[in-house]
Amino acid sequence: MEFQTLFTKMTAKNNTYILIMAGGVGSRFWPKSRNQFPKQFIDILGIGKSLLQLTYERFEKIAPKENIYILTNDSYANIVKEQLPKVITDNILLEPSRNNTAPCIAYAAYKIGKINPEANLVVAPSDHLILREDIFLNKIEMALDFSAKHDALLTLGITPTRPDTGYGYIEFADEQGKESKELGLGTEIKKVNAFKEKPVLEKAEEYLASGDYVWNAGIFIWSVKSLIKAFELHAANIAEIFANGLPVLNTDKEADFIREQYPKSENISIDYAILERAINVYTIPADIGWSDLGTWASLHEVVEKDEENNAINCDKINLKESSDCIIHLPAGKAAVIRGLNNFIVVDDGKALLIYPKNHEQEIKSEVTAMVNLFGKDLS
Repeated sequence: MEFQTLFTKMTAKNNTYILIMAGGVGSRFWPKSRNQFPKQFIDILGIGKSLLQLTYERFEKIAPKENIYILTNDSYANIVKEQLPKVITDNILLEPSRNNTAPCIAYAAYKIGKINPEANLVVAPSDHLILREDIFLNKIEMALDFSAKHDALLTLGITPTRPDTGYGYIEFADEQGKESKELGLGTEIKKVNAFKEKPVLEKAEEYLASGDYVWNAGIFIWSVKSLIKAFELHAANIAEIFANGLPVLNTDKEADFIREQYPKSENISIDYAILERAINVYTIPADIGWSDLGTWASLHEVVEKDEENNAINCDKINLKESSDCIIHLPAGKAAVIRGLNNFIVVDDGKALLIYPKNHEQEIKSEVTAMVNLFGKDLS
């Protein structure tokens, strides 16, 4: 019995594949995050490791390195290789164009499915923070076990802690119906009723009060068979492109095929292409200390702060009569700051940002205006 249990676990691990999406530009973290060196490659937490490196280390615990893939834009290939020397070169999948998440996930699914038709795939962003890693890995293992046994598309839902208007929400069925009982669902895995767009505050408060909603974190678990079936049903254009490429995937002709055909795929997210159309979608609510670190304000929430609630990453600073600020300065740079409340102060040596934290949603458009005036090297 012990040998059989060990064999089952080893088989499950060998069938587990990880796809880390690392192609975003992270424009809301300007000026630290730029098009040529975006957020996922930055040591934004000040601990000596980038968010990508932390994500990779997290998934090393549940899959062998041969089964961990990085999906990124072709302009970031060298950065990925430098930061993740353990990654097999052929496991860095390069997008020649930015076509959102559905095409890149399809590319990986058809490529991995050709190698191992029994593959079970975890898809995760490269730039999220997870503080309760043990709970996270336990939920992922639970999801992998379920997706290996059922034709199911799972998403890890984040238990909301506040009525946040910056996230999409997932409504799940609280009562277990006939279908749920047949699938053996318990209290952990829920049938998804609907995906909800980013709500206004009043609606977000309703979602939080109901207890039947989770945040959509963009973390997905599914078998390659179920995923390809879903593409064929709900995103035929994308499915056709990559199905036509099967003869050359995992050969020396793959790169040419992707360079030519990938830009022809529809520019659409996996949520719109499949998850909002499919009926076999499930979620596992999880309280894992999660943050998407999408903004300077979200970073301010999770890092260490002083007695005035200031998050400061430098030691040569004379800070007075200031509170609730986040201050990032280059190594060795000195600053004197007085009288700021709820501000973002970021200096990357080339560009300086001083902006009210409660207006940071405007930063992206302000940067666009700067780029239009002074050139793309600021983006």
